[in-house]
Amino acid sequence: MNFVERLKHDLTGDPAARFVFVNNFEVERSWAVGEPKLPGAGISFAGTTVNRMEEMGVLLADEGDVVVLKAAMDPDFAGYLGGLGVAAGRTLAAENSDPQRTVTEDALVSPLLLDALRELADGRTYLMPLGVSAAEEELSKATGLPLAGPSAATCKAVNGKVFSRLLVDRTGLRAVPGRICRTVGELRDALTAQLAEGGRAVVKESLGVSGRGMVRVEDERGAGRLLRLIERRGADAPANLVVESWIEHAADLNYQLVVSRGGGVRFETVKAAVLRDGVHQGHRFPVELSPTADRELREAADTIGRALHDEGYFGMVGVDAMLGRDDTLYPCLEINARFNMSTYQSRIAERFVPDGTHAIAATIALRPRRAHTFAEVADALGDLLFDGSGRPGVLVNNFATLNAAAGGADFHGRLYAVCLAGSADAARTVRDQAQERLHRMVDTRS
Repeated sequence: MNFVERLKHDLTGDPAARFVFVNNFEVERSWAVGEPKLPGAGISFAGTTVNRMEEMGVLLADEGDVVVLKAAMDPDFAGYLGGLGVAAGRTLAAENSDPQRTVTEDALVSPLLLDALRELADGRTYLMPLGVSAAEEELSKATGLPLAGPSAATCKAVNGKVFSRLLVDRTGLRAVPGRICRTVGELRDALTAQLAEGGRAVVKESLGVSGRGMVRVEDERGAGRLLRLIERRGADAPANLVVESWIEHAADLNYQLVVSRGGGVRFETVKAAVLRDGVHQGHRFPVELSPTADRELREAADTIGRALHDEGYFGMVGVDAMLGRDDTLYPCLEINARFNMSTYQSRIAERFVPDGTHAIAATIALRPRRAHTFAEVADALGDLLFDGSGRPGVLVNNFATLNAAAGGADFHGRLYAVCLAGSADAARTVRDQAQERLHRMVDTRS
């Protein structure tokens, strides 16, 4: 069975079930409504761009599956993916789309789309969101399509960093030195204790996402600045923070596992995160781990999966881990109770990353002067555009994000791509060459 068939079997018992993929990226924004926030913990990338990441869902759909989109795909991009055989399903687009809404929110106000989804209800068709929030529960009720995952309340509960910290302490997994702060008044002692051990500390919101909701504290002076801001709320104000030592590390890892409805746990894959200033930029894979680290990672996946099932969770799980310079593994920094960026690369990896091939999943940030077509992107990449023949190249796996913010006062765009080559260094070279060619495209085409 391929990745999607395995997922269907685990979540529905039927590997031939039909999934309707609803790719509500940064579902944490919904889970975090009303939760306490850190002052100055970062600003999210424009929602207009994040919301168009939903186009990545076409990479998961098998024949018979459906992907809900905010808008129709660029026909040349759809043809490109179809030609590679990595977008086998069909798409349905919302007729009422607002750039600031998630794809789920668009669907809920699109009567024609809702009717089309209702027609799919046949007892073996399931809504498969990136993550389940109240909006996805509402869409399930509106269409009669059951969710393939658990409730929004369960997803939110187990996705928090506070939950992850408690799970680590309860199960005996190796923990980064730190503690939980339930109230503002507990933060001062926690920071003082962490800094006293030497090095830096990091303060994390329980439901922060993509490196945001996090403040790195370099020294006592930095701690003082943060404390002055947050203590204005009062000592008894809720905080829901995790304070940990900042570990100088060799690799940030992300691994995926699936928890079945029946409680089975299956390890899927591990990749090394590509970070820039603490913000996730993609993955590189495969990852070479020592036998000890590999064994510990797989044992941790089983422990985490069983603990999550005990909490009522089943579905896709992404876990962030850290490998220290001395090969010490910290197997659970945080748990993501949802699809991850790595999930959307699964079918690409199965098809195009055999042994001996290396890949870097890259985010290419651009500043276009106007909207561009995929035909222009393909022309700019030239012989670097991956064609499935086995030669090195760039497989573009999301195009809509390039133009999502077009027409705005501060037009930023980005492309997502998987860069493939025969070695890790060669894959990085492909990425760098692609960035250079695409920057030249937006700089020279007015």
